[in-house]
Amino acid sequence: MTFQTADLCDAHEGKIRVVTPMFRSFGGRKAFYGRLTTLKVFEDNSLVRTSLEGPGDGQVLVVDGGGSLRCALVGDQLALLGVKNGWAGVVVYGCIRDSRPISEMDLGVFALGTHPMKSIKKGVGERNVPVTFGGVTFTPGEHLYADEDGVILSDSPLL
Repeated sequence: MTFQTADLCDAHEGKIRVVTPMFRSFGGRKAFYGRLTTLKVFEDNSLVRTSLEGPGDGQVLVVDGGGSLRCALVGDQLALLGVKNGWAGVVVYGCIRDSRPISEMDLGVFALGTHPMKSIKKGVGERNVPVTFGGVTFTPGEHLYADEDGVILSDSPLL
């Protein structure tokens, strides 16, 4: 199903929240949407891997990486897990790496930027907790829509 976030904003004015424009699109899927699930981590992508290894069922993984620009939280191996396990997309408040191969994958990937350094792996972080960045709070179970114009959130499905 195709959509435009601008059209959704017009049709559902007052019922959606718009994330501050800060993300770049890196995935092969330029527009994506789904029920969101969250992670709160800092420079440790262990829980990102664990999440993407599980069934995605068309969900969007929102990773609050604290906005760190010192290492990557998603690379091509994790993105490929997302594709294989049916995730619609990943939004990273932090960096990714392996942007060229990720750009060819059928997965939406939004992040602040790229960084060649991998993260640590200590298994530290929180799952399915509300996370706040970009002027909004992302609550597990909400619906996220992303395309070239931005990222919006809704309490209920818009499509």
